[in-house]
Amino acid sequence: MTVITLSASYGSGGSQVGPALAERLDLAFVDRAIPTAVAERLAVPLHDAVEHDESVRTALDRLLLRLAPLGSMYGWTGGEGTGDIPDEDAYRRATEQVLHEHAAGGRTIILGRGGAVVLAGHPGALHVRLDGPRDARLEQAMRLEHVDRETAERHMEQTDGARQAYVRHFYRTDPRDPAHYHLVLDSTAIDLATCVELIATAAAARGA
Repeated sequence: MTVITLSASYGSGGSQVGPALAERLDLAFVDRAIPTAVAERLAVPLHDAVEHDESVRTALDRLLLRLAPLGSMYGWTGGEGTGDIPDEDAYRRATEQVLHEHAAGGRTIILGRGGAVVLAGHPGALHVRLDGPRDARLEQAMRLEHVDRETAERHMEQTDGARQAYVRHFYRTDPRDPAHYHLVLDSTAIDLATCVELIATAAAARGA
């Protein structure tokens, strides 16, 4: 019943550590499959679910206003036969359901989506945060993504801003708070391969 939630700031290597850890422990890595499952659950186009994924209220409102006249085309009834398109809470609830279903099955690693908060009460789950100093994360992002500093800074502002706003908006907490996690690693000071081994060791101890 190994369940690991992985929260990662931009440039901390979450997209590298997650799949590598999944391979190391023979677990399923759940990231892009989440908006796909949400789209299927709400019967909306995948790009809508992606746009809502870890986004903020203003972006959601703009999208909903733009799509409102087309609501009947999406086949979503809100469970009440209203014909309305899903609001932000519907996306949140669907995302939480997907996370709980993956966790219930065990043997999974979940990246982002406030997983440590949503699954805080899940027995045996290991909650991990990857982070590091801003400049060190920028340097690592430049290496991992093969981009220049200006591009990395733009991605950091957009990515970290959206992820923090998502958790703050829906759960009224800060995803950077170490109290949410069993293990917090500076993955700019510790190489990513070693981070994988440290998390694997912690997962084994947590499940013991």
